[in-house]
Amino acid sequence: MTSLTVSGRVAEVLSSYLSDIFGVMGNGNVYFLDAAEKQGLRFSAVRHEGAAIAAADAYYRASGRLAAGTTTYGPGYTNALTALAEAVQAQIPVVLVTGDAPSSGARPWDVDQPAIAAGLGAATFTVTREAAGSITQEAVEYALARRTAVVIAIPYDLAALEAADEELPVPPAAAVRDYVDGGLERVARLLAGAKRPLVLAGRGAHLAGAGPELRQLADRLGALTAGTALALNLLQGEGYLGVAGGFGTDTAAGLMGSADVVLVAGASLSPFTMRFGHLIGPDSTVIQIDTALQATHPRVDLFVGADAKAAAGLLLRLLGGTPATDAWRAEARKRLAEAPGHDAGSADTADGRLDPRALAAALDAILPERRTVVQDGGHFLGWAPMYWRIPRPQDLVMVGTAYQTIGLGLASAVGAARAVDEGRTLVLASGDGGFLMGLSDLESLVGAARSAVVVIYNDAAYGAEIHQYGSKGLTEKPMLIPEVDFSGIARALGAESAIIRSLADLSALQDWIDDGAKGTFVADCRITSSVRAPWLSEWMRASQAEKEKVAG
Repeated sequence: MTSLTVSGRVAEVLSSYLSDIFGVMGNGNVYFLDAAEKQGLRFSAVRHEGAAIAAADAYYRASGRLAAGTTTYGPGYTNALTALAEAVQAQIPVVLVTGDAPSSGARPWDVDQPAIAAGLGAATFTVTREAAGSITQEAVEYALARRTAVVIAIPYDLAALEAADEELPVPPAAAVRDYVDGGLERVARLLAGAKRPLVLAGRGAHLAGAGPELRQLADRLGALTAGTALALNLLQGEGYLGVAGGFGTDTAAGLMGSADVVLVAGASLSPFTMRFGHLIGPDSTVIQIDTALQATHPRVDLFVGADAKAAAGLLLRLLGGTPATDAWRAEARKRLAEAPGHDAGSADTADGRLDPRALAAALDAILPERRTVVQDGGHFLGWAPMYWRIPRPQDLVMVGTAYQTIGLGLASAVGAARAVDEGRTLVLASGDGGFLMGLSDLESLVGAARSAVVVIYNDAAYGAEIHQYGSKGLTEKPMLIPEVDFSGIARALGAESAIIRSLADLSALQDWIDDGAKGTFVADCRITSSVRAPWLSEWMRASQAEKEKVAG
């Protein structure tokens, strides 16, 4: 092998797994970044270390390809922790390359970085001169196999030293996860006897590539289909009800609740998906197929440990025969046709600001069809999955939901912008509070994006807190944000922009799209805080019921 430094060996091994790195340069990673450039890796500079991991995380969510973030040691590392925790909890494989204390011992300003990472659930792999390459390879394979974030630490005193020659093992070929832990014969019998079957797919089914098999299975059964927010439109077709949970319509939820057998593939059945216990009827039989070790919800009646794609294929062979009748789907079509969809909102509000529902519907009609949506956390997070057409599951990148955070949207948009194909527009939906948290990386997005639209739901407040706590009489002063002219800031950083006070003002965005949608456009949308999202109302009711139950 060519003589390389320790940093060079780390970069060399990473180059066989990934093409993109996001980060902030410091003296703890400067030698690594120099080596990465020599290896031909593309470096996208971000302006806050938290964005390094958030961008790499979103890059994977939008493309399915691994990326790395990089920071210096100490404060650079600790600045990245929120995004690292989100990646761990969302089960996103991502690599953080960082500096660390010298191998000779910690300096007065060093912190125990491996212990901090362990507290978040991330493993740290500290490279040595003798095994920099093999340790890097081990770290990446660990991240991919376990779908998690890992830290590759380069001790400061080793970064520029020559690394030992190594004969690295050939990375194991990506195994096709085709195992099935028995029990499918009983599943096939239950499905064959169902009169009103429902197939509900989650992110695990999407990652397994199980969409075609699950759609075929649903057609064979005459089943209705639905998806979690992270598997939106995976099963789109005849009988598709849309998203399950708080972003779905009441009519669709009613149909799901009347299913007699529910096949859940690759979904954990979170409280939000289950509408806090009200999604699935009390008499339904619930079957879960998942790679987890056991059922992930007490409502599951039959659990099968299996890869969703392999299990669906085996079920198709076990069922065989003639497709079921169309009666259940015909009933669903009739009920859906007669029922209203999502509330279209109003042209008038008490404070004269935009109704976010009407705004979301108008934006859907304007935004380019080939879109990848990055959705930050906050009160507004349902408007995109409820009102916008999302072409594919990977085109909705919902960040912050796993760790319940806001402020990762701008950083995530940088990573997604680098990942999307040319000709596809990146759309970021953010609230004003979260946008202010990540404001430094608006400059990063302007530099990275070929075509991006930023929609800021600007209600001059932390909207979720206004509805949850202001409505109870708690002081709203800490919940309010002085109204910021994001449009002016955007222009100063090189983006095109407009303040949107009425739906007619969206003509500025339409003109930008008609002119080729090149660069970044920031729509500073002044919305009312008087409209409460239905998913939040549902969550508040469930929280209150739980408190009353605990109180006795």
